[in-house]
Amino acid sequence: MVSENSISSSKHSSTTPKFCNSYTTRIFADVAGDITIVVDGDSFLLHKFPLVTLSGKIRKMVAEANKGSNVSNLELLNFPGGHQTFELAMKFCYGMNFEITPFNVARLRCAAAYLEMTEEYREQNLISRTDIYLNEIVFENLQRSVEVLSTCEMLPLNIVEEIEISKGCVEAIAMNACKEQLVSGLSKLDCDGESKELKDECVAWWIEDLSVLRFDFYQRVICTMGRMGIRSDNIIASLMHYAQTSLKGIGKCQIWNQSRTNSSPTTIEKDQRTIVETIVSLMPTDKSSSSIIPLTFLFGMLKMAIMLGATIPCRLELERRISFRLEMVSLDDLLIPSLQSGDSLFDVDTVHRLLVNFLQRIEEEETEDYGYESDGIGYNGHGSLLKVGQLIDAFLAEIAPDPCLSLQKFIALIEILPDYARVIDDGLYRAVDIYLKAHTALTEQECKKLCKFIDCQKLSQEACNHAAQNDRLPLQMVVQVLYFEQLRLKNAMSGSSGDVLLSQRISSGVPSAAMSPRDNYASLRRENRELKLEISRLRVRLSELEKEQLFMKQGMIDKAGNGKTFFTSLSKGIGRIANFSGQGGVKRQKSSRKSRGTEGKNGRSKRYSVS
Repeated sequence: MVSENSISSSKHSSTTPKFCNSYTTRIFADVAGDITIVVDGDSFLLHKFPLVTLSGKIRKMVAEANKGSNVSNLELLNFPGGHQTFELAMKFCYGMNFEITPFNVARLRCAAAYLEMTEEYREQNLISRTDIYLNEIVFENLQRSVEVLSTCEMLPLNIVEEIEISKGCVEAIAMNACKEQLVSGLSKLDCDGESKELKDECVAWWIEDLSVLRFDFYQRVICTMGRMGIRSDNIIASLMHYAQTSLKGIGKCQIWNQSRTNSSPTTIEKDQRTIVETIVSLMPTDKSSSSIIPLTFLFGMLKMAIMLGATIPCRLELERRISFRLEMVSLDDLLIPSLQSGDSLFDVDTVHRLLVNFLQRIEEEETEDYGYESDGIGYNGHGSLLKVGQLIDAFLAEIAPDPCLSLQKFIALIEILPDYARVIDDGLYRAVDIYLKAHTALTEQECKKLCKFIDCQKLSQEACNHAAQNDRLPLQMVVQVLYFEQLRLKNAMSGSSGDVLLSQRISSGVPSAAMSPRDNYASLRRENRELKLEISRLRVRLSELEKEQLFMKQGMIDKAGNGKTFFTSLSKGIGRIANFSGQGGVKRQKSSRKSRGTEGKNGRSKRYSVS
């Protein structure tokens, strides 16, 4: 068995040459040489006999040189490992002792293959010695295999692949990781009573070791690990650590510097782009691993892919993974800076694609749930849709002040969500109001086009009060707000729900006998979704009515000494709202939209007073 630290050769006579520190004239000081070999510009004065005895290549070169006049000068071009490795190979030829380590074994193995130091010329030649060291010392240990594989980066790739040293290291790393995974299962049981840090160490300590590999070798290691059954959580943890290590040199000032967007990418940026694309391609594709990858990491990779100009499939894959859990995304994650000059501050197109993928996922889940069980149909999907609706409303309000944001992109984000994605439209109304305030150059038609997406029946009491005084809104919408507020008060006084639309939807949602079972099921799903939405709205209305009732009761108690009755207090409250709407018209008359004039004010007052 070969020692881990050193390799021994048979001793020669006392005339065995010694190595000098200088390579310029000769490396052996005691015995005069008869052949000069040049490696990478360095000359080595050697002896033919020990070289032709062990090296097939040098034997052939000497035989060819004997046919000519210059026998004593040879040159080895593109020698793997350089002159330092050649010196070690010559030491072996002269029987001198030296260490074989994980740092030099790959270089020695390539040099032995280059020099053709096979068993044909002597038993246990340099190829055999290095192979024994690799099989018995290196491949049995994960860390040593990583060290040897990392040294292969400095060697000619064709020789490394031909002698299969990289393949052996990759398979050894994956196999040892599998062994560690089995051991860690038992270690994790022993770590149940210990700290979280110890548990993490028991799971996969080798994750940090792989970060020293070049991305092409790292890719081969991860692919081999996946085929051998390494758990997805360990692979994901390794991908995250490798990304943080390889891409940590990119600062924010470098990422979003728009002056560099039109310049050609540097070599470092090309390598970083390749790393991003490689990491995305290595992410596990099974559904169980989709929830393991943190959203912050996915968004970080997406921003990096956009900045580095990664391929479209790479970006689409990241967007698909994010959209699968879009309801769990925070607002800060969606605020992706835009790199296009003259465009909006934030990347609205990417958010729009995330919404498209999310809605497709919801539709696919509804299709997969096809059946006749009615309990809980569409519950999870609708709950996720409501969360995404609130998220997008907050995103719209955040990007609305951007003066470069076009009306077309703003409307595209609004209309892509279905009506049942919002229980109330307060968030949407706030975003629209901010956009109107920041974009005063909009025409009347553009304002109407934008405000038509707001359902006045889905506004809360507070939002309605604000809208009634908002002079930025079109006249038609203000009238609708006042009308529905009056209708709501009448229904509250009469004690009826006043939800005529709900009864109409129920009556029109009865499945026809001529429809197919699948169509009937789809109709029932839509009806169920609308009913749940109406129930959510009624809960909001009920909460508002309870607050109004408490307010009215408090008013009755305060004015009981003056003989005020409930209906007298209520009628005065209605009168105050009528006067409030008239004051809103006077404020709008003083605004910049002079075209509406006094007629708009009178028209609103007349329509509002109709019962």
